[in-house]
Amino acid sequence: MGHPVTQMNNSLSNIGAGAHSLDAPPSRRLVLPVLCLLTAMALLTMPFLTVAPNRLVSGEPVSLLATSYGLAWLLALPSALLALAAASKPGHGQRWAATAMAIALLVSLLWLAGAVSTQGAATASPLARTSLGGGFWAASLLLGLIAADAIQGLQLRRHVSAILLAAGLLPVLGLLASGWCDELSIMKEYANRSDAFWEAMARHLQIVLLALVPACCLGLPLGWLAQRRARVGALLFPVLNVLQTIPSIALFGLLMAPLALLAAALPALARAGISGVGLAPGVMALILYSLLPVVRASLAGLRQVPASVRDAAWGLGMSPGQLFWHVDVPLAAPVVLAGLRAAAVQAVGLSAVTALIGAGGLGAIMFEGLFSSAQDLVILAVVPMVVLGVLTDAAFGLLISHVRQNEADQQADLVEARQAA
Repeated sequence: MGHPVTQMNNSLSNIGAGAHSLDAPPSRRLVLPVLCLLTAMALLTMPFLTVAPNRLVSGEPVSLLATSYGLAWLLALPSALLALAAASKPGHGQRWAATAMAIALLVSLLWLAGAVSTQGAATASPLARTSLGGGFWAASLLLGLIAADAIQGLQLRRHVSAILLAAGLLPVLGLLASGWCDELSIMKEYANRSDAFWEAMARHLQIVLLALVPACCLGLPLGWLAQRRARVGALLFPVLNVLQTIPSIALFGLLMAPLALLAAALPALARAGISGVGLAPGVMALILYSLLPVVRASLAGLRQVPASVRDAAWGLGMSPGQLFWHVDVPLAAPVVLAGLRAAAVQAVGLSAVTALIGAGGLGAIMFEGLFSSAQDLVILAVVPMVVLGVLTDAAFGLLISHVRQNEADQQADLVEARQAA
């Protein structure tokens, strides 16, 4: 009896050490200087804004220096401090400074873009549009990477890092909410479609949830069955792999005809909203795409449960049901959640394509902008999708961290109880 318990203690210690090593980021001294250099190149070589006579014309690019209106000095202090942080010795002070200066520079760029668009609107035609250029978007992305990399280097707890990044975005949201940026083209597009935008957002989230819940209900049992019976996995994974390689448009086409026939044969299905176009084929396609990461993660999670831990649980007198729920599930949960994380982020992106068959969502706004050559309308849909993907990934990261911590605490309590007995 003592030997399996000792093995279980050693296995749990190894698992905890492995999780700790995964959370510890490697030292990358050149990341911050390179990102700062790329940010400077983006701002100085790419258009900061574009000015067009109307929303359907590409417009003339305008560089950052040409848009200053005497306000370029606002960028000098955060830019200089960010460069100084990049050149300084790596450490916690450097990372805190890089985070603060990256956020300050991002807010300054947005403030400057809003100021320029407001001044331009006073003299230009009411139909004229001032759009954010490639330099602004590239610099914003790079500044976000600088802040994320610096926060990661601080090795804070995941929820603290998430709170810190969210707090850094508050000034950006404040500028947008204050109306300072209302003369930018993307904000005008939002003002013209505010009700439709939020309806599309809600529809997008509905599509994602309708795809993920059935994928979990089907994928988790299939992964467990594949772990118990190797023949099931040998038959199942080739099918799922083939489904994953089918282009989304082709898969929609394959599903449209059978669903249309079912709706015609069974009027109850048609009354429930199932037809050859719309929500049903889009959701079914996303379910099929989500099955592979969910099934593979559940299989991998169950397989990585140490045999010594299972033997110790048998030695403690656990029944098969107790072994599954108290040993297999907790130890497999982080790996399973990682698979759900991949499926969720994938579903957020692929949901945009379902708009081509009438499912709606943010993809409808995106394709409307593409078909009408309205670039800012496309960005109005793409940016929220990117934010949704990032938030989904971060939420699952927090959940995985919480599960790992609870798992370690429960296992420590189990070991202490066993030793006391």
